[in-house]
Amino acid sequence: MLDRRGFLKFIGGVAVGTLATPVVWKGLDDISIWSQNWPWIPSLQYGNHENTYIRTVSKMCPSAAGTKIRLVGDRPVRVLADPESPLGGGVSALAETEVQMRYSPARLKRPLLRNSDGGYREISWEEAEKLLSAKLAAAKDHANDRSGMVSHDGLVCISGDENGTMTELLSGLSAQIGGKCFLMPSDAQATAQAWNLMGGRGRAGFDIPNSDYVFAVGANVLETWGTVVANRRAWGNARPAGGEPSMRLAYAGPVQNNTAAGADLWLPIKPGTELYLLLGVAHQLIKDGAAAPVAGLDALRALVAKWTPEKACEVTGLMPDRFAAVVADLKKAKKPVVVVGSDMDQGGGTGPVRLGIAINMLLDRVNKEGGMRIIPLAPTVIKGAASPDALMGNDLVGYAADMAEGRMPEVDVLMIYEANPVYSLPGKNMEAVFRKSGFSVAFTCFFDETARRCDLVLPNALGLERYDDVSHPFGYGKFLYALVQPVAEPLHQARPAGEVLIGMGRRLGLDLGVTDVVAMLKAKAFAIGADWGSLSEGNAYESDIVVPGKTLACRFTPDEVQRVGSLADTLKGGALPGKELAVAFVGKLALGTPETAIPPFNTKTITNDELEKNTLVAAVNSATLKKLGLYEGNVVTLSNAAGQVRARLRVFEGVTNDTVALTLGFGHTAFGEFNDGKGMNVMTLVTPVSEPGFAGMAAWSFAGLPVWNDTRVNVAQA
Repeated sequence: MLDRRGFLKFIGGVAVGTLATPVVWKGLDDISIWSQNWPWIPSLQYGNHENTYIRTVSKMCPSAAGTKIRLVGDRPVRVLADPESPLGGGVSALAETEVQMRYSPARLKRPLLRNSDGGYREISWEEAEKLLSAKLAAAKDHANDRSGMVSHDGLVCISGDENGTMTELLSGLSAQIGGKCFLMPSDAQATAQAWNLMGGRGRAGFDIPNSDYVFAVGANVLETWGTVVANRRAWGNARPAGGEPSMRLAYAGPVQNNTAAGADLWLPIKPGTELYLLLGVAHQLIKDGAAAPVAGLDALRALVAKWTPEKACEVTGLMPDRFAAVVADLKKAKKPVVVVGSDMDQGGGTGPVRLGIAINMLLDRVNKEGGMRIIPLAPTVIKGAASPDALMGNDLVGYAADMAEGRMPEVDVLMIYEANPVYSLPGKNMEAVFRKSGFSVAFTCFFDETARRCDLVLPNALGLERYDDVSHPFGYGKFLYALVQPVAEPLHQARPAGEVLIGMGRRLGLDLGVTDVVAMLKAKAFAIGADWGSLSEGNAYESDIVVPGKTLACRFTPDEVQRVGSLADTLKGGALPGKELAVAFVGKLALGTPETAIPPFNTKTITNDELEKNTLVAAVNSATLKKLGLYEGNVVTLSNAAGQVRARLRVFEGVTNDTVALTLGFGHTAFGEFNDGKGMNVMTLVTPVSEPGFAGMAAWSFAGLPVWNDTRVNVAQA
């Protein structure tokens, strides 16, 4: 079989540049001119070079886009859509930049070690591995000497890869050394925990391509939620030019984002009120007799009893005619599906998702074509690793809160893989995790905010430069496994983190069950039943298999019924008092991720005022602007107990009343001139709180997740 060394020898040597040099056309605005005069762009090389293509999957884009990389000679020069991939048919604004991002000036080029004065110095990989090996060995010995009293965790890992075997590797390492492994919070985690609380096995997926009516509540399915490129392809295929659409889309959310703009019906609701809309929908479906027989129906009926359409509309601010329209459409559709997320793609809690799952059960849409499908979990291949559902059950935000309050043991080694929690998580509790960790190390492609907080920073190879995989990506309606293949050798001194960690485990005497990354991925493919040869050709393994749903039930405890019932008596609708506004968060793939920041090649999608130094754009509708007594263009301070940001007001009628829309992805401090100081980080305003009605005893309990998509601010002229 073709191993990594043979594959790289086949495709060529070291990549040294991209093919095209941008040309400045007369009439382009300042942003375009700025973005096409970067000194770090490789120069054009002439000569006769053969064009070749390699099919892979983007690990840079969270939507797991299926791509086809064009190479000229031995150099990758362009990312194209892979029409043969189930995840392809298009390419996202982020995946499209992956070739160019190899040359980003923010790319980490060599290992760095923090000095005593807080600065960094370059070290060799040999020095770095020797140091990390010594720290992990000490942590392992410490774990073995606890004598029954847990005073330290040996190794705590935080991973930003929710659909790859690399997280399984980190989990196996932490388990064998003694510690914990966390995924970064996301809608995927909320959905997994919600399904677990419903008593389900496997993982919930959504067969959007075969549905005739998609009701997306908070889930920005055409921009940031799930397998976006596959969702867009399904949406486009269902709406042929000049023909009748075979699928209709309804979207509920506080901002007319890309999904709302493309939807047949937009339901403008106040930020953070998804739960109450779904309670009202479930109430009306049960009242209208649209409920399929399902275990636990009496508990669900009691849960939604007080949530009449009138109450749901009062709390959410939704117009009654639009509420009635979506309920009528759900009853009329032959293959409807309800998908639930949050406008931040994290922080929405499990409550709304559980109600969405219950409505799919009411409509008899579980394990049905075009409905919610229960996807089996891939077997683990790393010894000691937690299962995928167990990993999803670990709450990083709750852990950080516990650490800040002194309820968790200190950590010998904190390891962070392709994640940027310092920038992207709410509150200041992550600082306590670093403060109570004896040594911290980051495997990262870019020298981001979290890397600048670590003691040792190791350059990871990009997805285009390493073997990796994608396993049952979040939201996809079938079991899917795909191989990520290197198309070029890593630039600079970057190395695949998997190879480093497997070698580290071997030196520590750990039995991980694999010898290298390729062996790990081959073992995963074998366990799944996928053909390695087909995967190596760029084909994804896809299966229609589902977990039987004979034991499906609307599981809600009497305590939850009581809590949610009391909400109807306490919550009130109407305008917010004074100059208080609810915050709607807007995500865009073109603005990158916390790990990549805004790709320089995407700056042309951003307006001049969005790039203003240390100032955000705050979008409000004209009625809200009048209430504030301010004018468009005024600079204001948005503040609450968590913090404050500076923003310039812009009028946009696609925002609900008493709401201010703020865009995620700005305010970086570690990515150089293209990102640093451009706008502000809206996470400054966010504080996690207990989940309403579902939190149990505490926000970090198993009965729910912390919630932070319901944020309010006071507005004052700057």
